Amino acid sequence: MSTATLTKQQAKRPGRSGRRLSLPVLLLVIAGVLVLTSVVRLITGADGITSTGQMSTALRLAVPIGLAGLGGLWAERAGVVNIGLEGMMILGTWFGAWAGYQWGPWTGVVFGILGGVLGGILHAIATVTFNVNHIVSGVAINILALGTTRYLSKFTFEGVPQGSSKQSPPIDSLGTFDIPGISSGLATLNGKHWFLVSDLAGLVGGLITDLSPLTVIAVALVPLSWWVLWRTAFGLRLRSCGENPVAAESLGVNVYKYKYLAVLISGGFAGLGGAFLSIVASNVYLDGQTAGRGYIGLAAMIFGNWMPGGLALGAGLFGYTDSLNLRGGTTNVHALILLLAILLVFGAAYLVWRKRHVPAVATAVVGVLMFLWYVSTDDVPRQVVTATPYVVTLLVLSLSAQHLRMPKADGLPYRKGQGK
Repeated sequence: MSTATLTKQQAKRPGRSGRRLSLPVLLLVIAGVLVLTSVVRLITGADGITSTGQMSTALRLAVPIGLAGLGGLWAERAGVVNIGLEGMMILGTWFGAWAGYQWGPWTGVVFGILGGVLGGILHAIATVTFNVNHIVSGVAINILALGTTRYLSKFTFEGVPQGSSKQSPPIDSLGTFDIPGISSGLATLNGKHWFLVSDLAGLVGGLITDLSPLTVIAVALVPLSWWVLWRTAFGLRLRSCGENPVAAESLGVNVYKYKYLAVLISGGFAGLGGAFLSIVASNVYLDGQTAGRGYIGLAAMIFGNWMPGGLALGAGLFGYTDSLNLRGGTTNVHALILLLAILLVFGAAYLVWRKRHVPAVATAVVGVLMFLWYVSTDDVPRQVVTATPYVVTLLVLSLSAQHLRMPKADGLPYRKGQGK
């Protein structure tokens, strides 16, 4: 096929450039949020919101969300909506644990990926070959995976030492590592509680402390996916199937093949995320272990505007809010209410500058209400902490909905021969 032709067609799409933040602007926004977070930490005394332990926990919880999001990204860039990510993650947790406790954790990782690929095969057959509605197929896979794993657990884990119908025996650890000298130094610096410096030390230290080898692999898959999808001919052909499969077919692209490959890779990523949960995050399979992370991964992908970098930011945000359940949740969430109030006020000012007065007023009102909530309370109920990841998911999607651009042919039916 002609790579130059497809590139020209993509360049002609109107309005695309104005929908994405440039890298310098994005970095400036991130720096501003870090400064505001440091200010809030000093005001509230909630040092845990930027501690090394908090960031390390957030990374560990963000990895399975990010892997599920990457799975959704690959499928949807080829034009296949993958609501079945949750089910593929469930298959990954079960197959990873089943193989892991018998033959070792790395074998479990491989089988976890294969379990997700199995779900991907079913989704690809249904949606690509038989043109079943993508949402219906994805929901069916979620239900099928949940029922299948519960059924299999009764025959494989029940009666095994330390196992039951809802839990696998313990799995050997993959091990963890720090960067000698740097990790301990950043932890010490974070403990000084200096303005901004300690916060940056906590952020960086959390990314290089108590790391699992699988965490490093998962993080590396984000830039690798970007390079493959946006810097190779294979990636260009795959993305063309999600933008205009008829045009891609007319240029010689085997659209079915690329859709199948994308959905299988999607399932593999989701299965890897499931294996991470059962092998790294807890060293055991538990019934209901995914807890909706496949759906949150899909939300992270949408928040990231179907781009790997934005997806990683979304996964980090959701992983951070999820980590509040484990470390100083009520105190930290109370401090973050103040941070959210400040961010909403800045958002309202930005909307006024863009002459969008009605949304600006609504945003400002919500910001004032959040501030009043903060000053009138000393703590938040534990239930609020538990619900925080899901509330943040809904908030982020609702606020970013007007700036999203999905692949043009995402979820649309396609039949071979339309481009001839």
